[in-house]
Amino acid sequence: MSEVLVIGAGPAGLAAAATMARQGLEVRVVDRDEEPGGVPRSSDHPGYGLRDLRRPLSGPAYARHLADRAADAGARIDVRTTVTGLTPHDGGGATVSMTSPSGCEDAHVRAVVLATGCRERPRPARMVPGSRPEGVLTTGWLQRLVHLDHGSPGTRAVVVGAEHVSYSAVVTLAEAGCRTVAMVTEGDAHASFAAFDLAVRARYRVPLLARARVEEVHGAGRVSGVSLVRHDGARAYLDCDTIVFTGDWYPENDLVVRAGLPRLTATHGPSVDPALRTPVAGILAAGNLLHPAATADACAQDGARVAGAALSWLRAGTWPVRSIPLVAESPLLWATPDLVTPGAAGPVRLQTSVALNRPRLALVQAERTLWSGRLPYIRPTRPFAIPGDALASADMTAPVRAVIA
Repeated sequence: MSEVLVIGAGPAGLAAAATMARQGLEVRVVDRDEEPGGVPRSSDHPGYGLRDLRRPLSGPAYARHLADRAADAGARIDVRTTVTGLTPHDGGGATVSMTSPSGCEDAHVRAVVLATGCRERPRPARMVPGSRPEGVLTTGWLQRLVHLDHGSPGTRAVVVGAEHVSYSAVVTLAEAGCRTVAMVTEGDAHASFAAFDLAVRARYRVPLLARARVEEVHGAGRVSGVSLVRHDGARAYLDCDTIVFTGDWYPENDLVVRAGLPRLTATHGPSVDPALRTPVAGILAAGNLLHPAATADACAQDGARVAGAALSWLRAGTWPVRSIPLVAESPLLWATPDLVTPGAAGPVRLQTSVALNRPRLALVQAERTLWSGRLPYIRPTRPFAIPGDALASADMTAPVRAVIA
């Protein structure tokens, strides 16, 4: 039986593999893609590595760095390998079923790190009616088309969404010679950084249509346009040959569902404690499977942190048997970890449904405030973190509530 199998070769999985391999563990990483690196591999713009490496890199350079570091540490990385099943063992660990060009395989491992990440919700999941022409993409597919396949997305695009990734889509479209005729969001404003919004929209002369949604997609063979409806009922038509649906993230949780792991209600990612352990012994999780969608370097930090819990399990064989819930109250949408265990430590990430400036956040247990602090701002679609010691004084007597005080 192998020691650790990491499922997913993105920033979280590769960072976990590198850290565990350096500690002397036998680590294998599997990923269904052609090469390791995850999303950064097709995101050919700077800004990666600031938190974990303390220097800016392009996405492809960052992906190569993480893959090389894991391989140099001794981790085995197998690509073009799809995990089809995850069956936990009663005493801990799991059997992982996989398929690859070399055939089918069942691997029996003592620990599994789930690092499958997240993806943008595509058009069918958003229930956008109309015809089914070519030219409808997500940001992920757009970046792969342009940066990996060197293809052309079209000449006139509508970007649906105004999250940080939506602006990356505008930049990628411009690099491919495609003009963005509008960004459309149902929100009151964009959800990116103000400076980034100003710089990108001024540079590429992109209008932002807020409080509007795509009502219908038009086109026979190729997209010819979209119909919009505003919140006041007014309608408009935009001529375009490409539509890019951006953001609206959801976790790649198929294995979580198949294995019957407890899940967060809001995100449907797995429940974990501050050490990133699920309630099932020997199964851990890290990265955007837990908090869609934090930045790549934040996910890499998760991966480095999960290694400690995996090592403890493999060396001591202990797993928490008691936990209490951490509950996010409105306007907070979710918190992860969502389980508190004795001696809990590790950052808590949360997400809000509304934009707030200088809110005070508190973690409260019964009548006792465990932690309280004022944040500069919080924005929808952008997870934020509070310090790792925020849960340190929690006990096992009552649930902990995350509240905007």
